[in-house]
Amino acid sequence: MIWVWVTLGAVVAQTVRFMLQKQLRSATLSTAGATFARFIYSAPLVALLALTYATVTGQGTSVPARFWAFAIAGGFTQILATMCVVALFTQRNFAVGLTFMKTEVLIAALLSIVLLGEQLPPLAWVALVLGLPGIVLLSDAPAATGPWYRRIVNRGSGLGLASGLLFAVSSVGYRGASTSLPDGDAFFRAILTLACVTAFQVVTMTLWLVWREPGQITRVIRAWRIAGLVGLTSMAGSTCWFVAFTLQTVALVKGVGQIELALSLLVGWAVFGERITAREAKGLVLLTLSVVLLVWAD
Repeated sequence: MIWVWVTLGAVVAQTVRFMLQKQLRSATLSTAGATFARFIYSAPLVALLALTYATVTGQGTSVPARFWAFAIAGGFTQILATMCVVALFTQRNFAVGLTFMKTEVLIAALLSIVLLGEQLPPLAWVALVLGLPGIVLLSDAPAATGPWYRRIVNRGSGLGLASGLLFAVSSVGYRGASTSLPDGDAFFRAILTLACVTAFQVVTMTLWLVWREPGQITRVIRAWRIAGLVGLTSMAGSTCWFVAFTLQTVALVKGVGQIELALSLLVGWAVFGERITAREAKGLVLLTLSVVLLVWAD
């Protein structure tokens, strides 16, 4: 069950990173610049961690062509997914968009079957479907007004759905890459995959920003105080995600990762004295039950 605790670590780090990236986006950087900050400050740290761990443990492995296909597909779609999320921060429909983003869990489950040949037990499917209305209850803004279709069919929901699809492809790609490595323990295969992916992402985004948004790289460097923290939390979160993907199927990992919304709600109640509505309480119960069933289904 170590994958459950690793997933929870990823959720905490990801929540902090999204908060920092929102500050960057609203302050000085473009969508691509705020996305680039995540990779440029984490890539050297990840490479150093991978090299140190390989040296200390004496591990090494051959890298098949299958690895690169999965890693590059995962890295590229993660860039696009992160840009969608950062752009979503500027939308008034953020809560609805976040709901659509969480369709990533079901999409990842289907992609895992098609691309990796993985199967889930019936109880896991029940848990995944049960968690979806819980996400909707927790995410849908209670004060929203107007016809329901205007709250769903908008730019925010489009960005959320796109990010969910892209994150699902990315997660499946990372699991496919790490599990294709023939040698090494779970952490070694995860950190090696992460090091290769982040190096690819830095090169790709550097070329894009130089070509399309000159000056953004300089702004990222000038914003090093917040951007550096984005890099640190990104490294911590990504390392946890990659280890979890190496140990367990993407659908189960992402399903447990949905607890992010419930944790945010509880922190608001415990730390800031925010009131939990009846709608949110129902969502919390459904989501908690979904996560418990997913862990039980393992």
